[in-house]
Amino acid sequence: MITIEEIRKEFPLLEGLNQDGCKLVYLDSAATTQKPRQVIEQLTNYYTTTNANIHRGTYDLAEKATRDFEKTRTQIQQFIHAEKPEEIIFVSGTTEAVNLVADSYVEPILNAGNEIVVSAMEHHSNLVPWQQLCLRKNAKMQVLPMNEQGEIRLEKLADLLSGKTKLVAVSHISNALGTINPVKEIVSIAHEYGVPVLVDGAQNAGHHRTDVVDLDCDFYAFSGHKMYGPTGTGILYGKEKWLEQMRPYRYGGEMVKAVRFEKSSFKELPHKFEAGTPNIAGVAGLQAAVAYIENLGIEYISEHSYALLNYATEKFLQIRGITIIGQAASKSGIISLTAKDIHPHDMSTFLNEYGIAVRAGHHCSLPVMEFFKIPGTTRISFGIYNTTKEIDYLVQCIEKAIKYFA
Repeated sequence: MITIEEIRKEFPLLEGLNQDGCKLVYLDSAATTQKPRQVIEQLTNYYTTTNANIHRGTYDLAEKATRDFEKTRTQIQQFIHAEKPEEIIFVSGTTEAVNLVADSYVEPILNAGNEIVVSAMEHHSNLVPWQQLCLRKNAKMQVLPMNEQGEIRLEKLADLLSGKTKLVAVSHISNALGTINPVKEIVSIAHEYGVPVLVDGAQNAGHHRTDVVDLDCDFYAFSGHKMYGPTGTGILYGKEKWLEQMRPYRYGGEMVKAVRFEKSSFKELPHKFEAGTPNIAGVAGLQAAVAYIENLGIEYISEHSYALLNYATEKFLQIRGITIIGQAASKSGIISLTAKDIHPHDMSTFLNEYGIAVRAGHHCSLPVMEFFKIPGTTRISFGIYNTTKEIDYLVQCIEKAIKYFA
């Protein structure tokens, strides 16, 4: 079994020092993960050995680029246990995936008086598109509440569902709280009312097992850069029956079958949603990231995340003046903290002086902060490269910060 020390050597950026000569302690993987050497090398390899546009050329280089691109689609299909490669749409990230569903699936069927249900802990990317769509169509956005522990109040869901409901949108894991939501149960309840479900899987894919068939969700969105892959890459999974009836999201080259001045016809799945030249190099890097995850084993990655979560939680609970925001029974490797009389930005700035990178603020989840009546939190989030020694060092530095600001 590979050790964490060996894993850390695969991430070049972790070997660096900050401007004060401190070794980097990177604890912001919920924002973006660091990239292993294999992903970086794959990006370079694509540009030096395979750089050609896809789906068009008949020369060797173009055909190789196309084969590799489509192999990655099949790889992603198998990674999330989808039924068909055609159900995998390449996008720039979770945000684009949600907007695609909003524009192509929901908007054409959403009428005045209809409703969309979101949870109270959604990232802005899975809230604002639905909010703005409802405003445009004179529809209503219903909010599934949460409790003081940061858990969805599942018993309230059925009360929000009716013949007016066109979609339920929910995060698999809260980026602000680390809560793992009961997605399978949410989908089951929604389907009893004939309502499709979109799942924001940005914080889950690459860290825990994802099986879209088992979840039975209708759409699943995630980003490559949060699972050790390149920025500007992402996936929208959709059940074939929905994708077939959806209109194209963008129009242009590649997604057309035939074009006349009077009208155009469009290609079949998945290409009708992939207008223009995609991020081919990014997809090559995403292939390497998925291969890296599969080589380590998703169970190994998940177990490591839980071990760090439990270790850190126990340590933080022993620090006077520290409060953990969001103490759900089921959590992933994300911990949000507040420190008495210390603004999160001040805490983050202080920790940075010791080489510790954490996120501070509202984490694109302002309604969550308003629910807890706080301006923001200091968020610690783990990757496969983090260690208990780093947590011990973080605890020491937080204790220093508390003394300093006192």
